[in-house]
Amino acid sequence: MGDEHSLIPKDSFVFKLPKKSPLVLRTVVLLFVMVCTVYICSICLKQIGVVPSAGFLNVEVFERQCPEPNIEPWDIPYVHYPKPKTYSREECSCNPVRYFAILSMQRSGSGWFETLLNNHTNISSNGEIFSVKDRRANVTTIFETLDKLYNLDWLSSASKNECTSAVGLKWMLNQGLMKHHEEIVEYFKTRGVSAIFLFRRNLLRRMISVLANSYDRDAKPLNGTHKSHVHSPKEAEILARYKPLINTSLLIPELKQVQEMTSKALAYFNTTRHIFLYYEDVVKNRTKLDDVQEFLKVPKLDLKSRQVKIHHGPLSQHVQNWEEVQTTLKGTGFENFLLEDYRR
Repeated sequence: MGDEHSLIPKDSFVFKLPKKSPLVLRTVVLLFVMVCTVYICSICLKQIGVVPSAGFLNVEVFERQCPEPNIEPWDIPYVHYPKPKTYSREECSCNPVRYFAILSMQRSGSGWFETLLNNHTNISSNGEIFSVKDRRANVTTIFETLDKLYNLDWLSSASKNECTSAVGLKWMLNQGLMKHHEEIVEYFKTRGVSAIFLFRRNLLRRMISVLANSYDRDAKPLNGTHKSHVHSPKEAEILARYKPLINTSLLIPELKQVQEMTSKALAYFNTTRHIFLYYEDVVKNRTKLDDVQEFLKVPKLDLKSRQVKIHHGPLSQHVQNWEEVQTTLKGTGFENFLLEDYRR
């Protein structure tokens, strides 16, 4: 049969697909590339620890860690990095600081000793902070004061321009220290505070100094001004003119009382990190100051003080009733105090 007799046209089996638009193809390719790019970037970001959020990159800023100081393991609790609230330490932030407290009694050379420490460019000792009764009213106020001091927020004349390496105070035994000794010992241990015991070996000389200072507080022979410490030989000479009259009936009981208080203080704080000094030894042997600087872990310097000693020479020159005092102490455990220099 011929083609003209076919019932189904030949062209009915040929299908022509519509042509796809080049713009659509390009869009599909572009979307594919974008998806792949986002996927690859997300993997890379996860690997470097940066997570994309809401279209922005959150980059965490970590505080710079201070290098570990080269110290013994037992010494770690005594190394601190304070962060004051009143200012920024900036370049000193990684400079370790040690906390200390000078534990002493009035007229035991602690004022002179503290001026020596403050002569060091890296030591700040802030005086008798607890001479103010409100600060030692109870344990809470004591701890609040200590926290402020050791956080370097206590600003005084002892504050340094150089980086502080050791900060502390002068604390008399009768300024709440003995009354709250259990809590304060625990505070010292918890906060890593080191104690520097400074006492006077010759308690008779200390008594004479206490009486003379009490007289000066009332009489004020230096132009109507009371001075516990002086900076010129002339001032020292004027104050040394006063010769106290010692009540010999109370002499031995008072010396015993001071001895007992000293012994108790040593027993109470014996479990803290501490160093023990006698004023007389520091006067005669300046290497004792090297021991203190080593104890505080600061560079050793030649420390000096502007203070001038008030009472010089034999005690017989400084007491009105010296013969009576001699008679009272001879044959007792305090006889050695009669000597110009105490000898064991």
